[in-house]
Amino acid sequence: MALVLHSGSGNKNAFKALIAAEYCGVKVELPKNFEMGVSNKTPEFIKMNPLGKVPVLETPDGAVFESNAIARYVARSKGDNLLWGGSLVEYARVEQWMDFAATEVDLLPPSKMVLDDWKRLYSNTKSNFHDVAVKGFWEMYDPEGYSLWFCDYKYQEENTVSYVTLNKVGGFLQRMDLCRKYAFGKMLVIGSEAPFKVKGLWLFRGQDIPEFVMKEVYDMELYEWTKVDLSDEAQKKRVEAMIEDLEPFEGQALLDAKCFK
Repeated sequence: MALVLHSGSGNKNAFKALIAAEYCGVKVELPKNFEMGVSNKTPEFIKMNPLGKVPVLETPDGAVFESNAIARYVARSKGDNLLWGGSLVEYARVEQWMDFAATEVDLLPPSKMVLDDWKRLYSNTKSNFHDVAVKGFWEMYDPEGYSLWFCDYKYQEENTVSYVTLNKVGGFLQRMDLCRKYAFGKMLVIGSEAPFKVKGLWLFRGQDIPEFVMKEVYDMELYEWTKVDLSDEAQKKRVEAMIEDLEPFEGQALLDAKCFK
């Protein structure tokens, strides 16, 4: 049985395994017509990875998920290959650089905004939130060093069970932990009845979403991302409403509001 890498052909995380396979002379196949949001929700796929996360490597001995684990498996699948290191220290250095690349390789711009100061203000403001915290955010915000993004879940019609929807958002926030020192986020679950809408606001260091986040957090593919245009007063008001958990939001009640800080 050939190794089968379940993922779209353009998935950046899948490239790790494909590059390792090319260097090692290992045959890895991609399934035809893989469609994110469809193929990864089938019972067969969920059996391989209950989270529905890509990529997943199907091997003769079972499935392996998480992109770095897959790359390691491929690199070690031929005994005469030393891509993963020929000694304990070489192996450790391979691991070292894989971990480093996952979180530190992006060159993020300097900024006068101290993110921890904003997070502290957000957490400690217990009353008069708009005049204190929201106003304080705009005073701290550095549009050259940071950018704001709206996100909308692509498959809102699937959000038919409240606790499943809440768990989906909670899992996303857990997987975003690798960028905690570069980001702040608000995720809203909207509606008093199904289907519930999931929408969010994120503050990221830099003018683009950091590349390592796009690579490592598979949930990013499940959302439409739109950069906030602060010259548009309506978008600025929407930012404030999401920071503040203003209710009703866009005419609907909030089922829940979660903060990533």
